[in-house]
Amino acid sequence: MLNQTIRSWLALALAMGAATVLAQDYPSRPITMVMPYAPGGPGDAITRVFAASMQKTLGQTIVVDNTAGASGTIGTAKVARSKPDGYTLLMIHVSHATNLAMFKSLPYHPVDDFEPIGQATMGPMLVFSRSDFPAKDLNEFVAYVKANSSKVSLAHAGVGSASHLCALMLMNTLKVKLNEIPYKGTGPALNDLMGGQVDLMCDQTSGTVPAVKAGKIKAYAVAGPSRLPSLQEVPAFGESGVEGFDINISFGLYAPRGTPKPVLDQLAGALQKAVADPDVRKRLDGMGISAVNADRARPEALRAHLKTEIDTLGSLLTKAGVQSN
Repeated sequence: MLNQTIRSWLALALAMGAATVLAQDYPSRPITMVMPYAPGGPGDAITRVFAASMQKTLGQTIVVDNTAGASGTIGTAKVARSKPDGYTLLMIHVSHATNLAMFKSLPYHPVDDFEPIGQATMGPMLVFSRSDFPAKDLNEFVAYVKANSSKVSLAHAGVGSASHLCALMLMNTLKVKLNEIPYKGTGPALNDLMGGQVDLMCDQTSGTVPAVKAGKIKAYAVAGPSRLPSLQEVPAFGESGVEGFDINISFGLYAPRGTPKPVLDQLAGALQKAVADPDVRKRLDGMGISAVNADRARPEALRAHLKTEIDTLGSLLTKAGVQSN
């Protein structure tokens, strides 16, 4: 019994020693930041902004890996299965919480299989259409959608995505049922919208503000309490007299469960520098979203935020009867 106890303590000491050595050497090679959605979407743009900033602090290249599919679960599972050494990270938004409600079973658990590093961004959603959609302003939009709901198509980036959540909330708020057209990612959906194949979308401002300013899509409202600094001409949805349509999407950074705390601390420190970086904030402002304050770019803040999203937005999907398998 004594020998077994000694062996256990020795194993623990060796493990702690190995973790310490790993942390001291970290990072000694390039880091992969997995974005579990397709290239060209808002998540891809956000991930690349943070990868570029954090690699300057860490002194190693950060490679963005778009592993898309199945509402983000393929890329997320890839990170969950990876070695917990800080060299494979996950940048993901609300789907990390809502996939618990959407799937009967997942190849990972969003809480149990990951170490939170910190929040990165917060951004409202934007309701927009193809450039030649009949409605001229927000009031006309509400009236037209209510009168022609059976004819209006509403694209989103896939079941359980941020744009799908926004679409559900939009239909709930207006008390209409539109023709949902799911895509495999925001990029393909936005391309078809700009090409006139679908009528409407509700998605993150990060991927849409440049297209609005270029006249490629028509924006009707911000899904939040106030207008965006980058789109002052676009009203907040509450200005139409329709209340309750308020949804913000946060991106957060995670590592696999078991990643040594000293490594997590280094990553959190690099993230905190990134959210305070004037260049990062300028680039995000141009997308219509905001970097969080440094106190939210911490593990405990992301842990609490994830729990809130699981409880609140997960229930939205459950009430809608949405489930993928």
